Amino acid sequence: MTPPPVASPSARHVLIAGAGIGGLTLACALRRAGLRATVLERADAFRQVGAGIIVQMNASLALRRIGLCDAVVAVGERSVESVVLDMKGAPLTRVDVGALQRELDAPMVALHRARLQSVLHAHAGPEDSVRLGIAVTGFQDDVARVTASLSDGTSVSGDVLVGADGLRSAVRTGLWGEQPTRYSGYTSWRGVCPAADLVSPGHFSESWGPGARFGIVPIGHGEVYWYATLNAPAGAEDAPGQTLAVLRERFAGWHAPIKALLEVTPPERVLRTDIHDRPPLRHWSRGRVTLLGDAAHPMTPNMGQGGCQAIEDAVVLAECLAAPGAVEDALRAYEARRLTRANQIVVRSRQMGRVGQWENGAARFVRDALLRRIPASMATQQLRDLVMAAR
Repeated sequence: MTPPPVASPSARHVLIAGAGIGGLTLACALRRAGLRATVLERADAFRQVGAGIIVQMNASLALRRIGLCDAVVAVGERSVESVVLDMKGAPLTRVDVGALQRELDAPMVALHRARLQSVLHAHAGPEDSVRLGIAVTGFQDDVARVTASLSDGTSVSGDVLVGADGLRSAVRTGLWGEQPTRYSGYTSWRGVCPAADLVSPGHFSESWGPGARFGIVPIGHGEVYWYATLNAPAGAEDAPGQTLAVLRERFAGWHAPIKALLEVTPPERVLRTDIHDRPPLRHWSRGRVTLLGDAAHPMTPNMGQGGCQAIEDAVVLAECLAAPGAVEDALRAYEARRLTRANQIVVRSRQMGRVGQWENGAARFVRDALLRRIPASMATQQLRDLVMAAR
């Protein structure tokens, strides 16, 4: 059988399932590389929903490669310091992030997810390149083209299909079949409140207590993003209207300004989500179809790398698709550059979360004592290594 002719990369049409951080970043990167993209998103509108995200230095470097770093930094708040505290507010580890940003010439910025999505959407291409209210439900790869089946009963064909459709990706299921997600053992709450006066600008913190953690991140525009985790059975829910009351009770006695942040948070700006990931895959691609972000390597949020790894994926995948050669070769190159790194972070993040959620008092005492003994230079080097590996 004669293989189909290889089209010029500039003529490629890339279908992207999902307009989250990864999908929109890929559209931006492809547009910059001169390739056409169509993004298919199940939500019928972009709304001011969700909470905060930290675009760490490795992701900022990736965004710089596609000319978007400055635009993202402009709508967020730069980090000065990152610290892990105990529940009384005593430091366990501390990193001078400001100094590291200057050393590596790479910003770390926190912002509302909706603002990041807005920046990416604005640079993703012509208005009709992002189609809302329509989801990819399946696909057919006939070697020469790939055709995506859509939720409205229609279909669309392209040269490549990228599943950027999240933890419960339909594209992933089409590639590798139904696979259960893996519950971490803890649930999370995320909120945003107008409380910049309660937090030092640029100071990001996470506090550890028995079976629980609480993070505080200023995100600019007078807002603070906070998150909380708690060991809990999967699928548990708060009684209607009682979420903030539950959190105030659970975190009573923890250091300031946790109580104050909970008191000024509007109830409608709090989300509860059980934390899941999946065991790493050995491959993300088959034929003309591949995966990106949470569809490829869903991870717990303990390293703050979920969205950041999706950004790295997107920039690398666009570079591979813009290179001469067959689509299949481009997807193999993408996996070669990204799979090992992302899978390692999945494993490390799960391990970090397990330790952070310890309940046993003796184990926590030893853990905290060891953390206090880690030199600041070692903690800084770990973050430096994470960034340098992305260059």
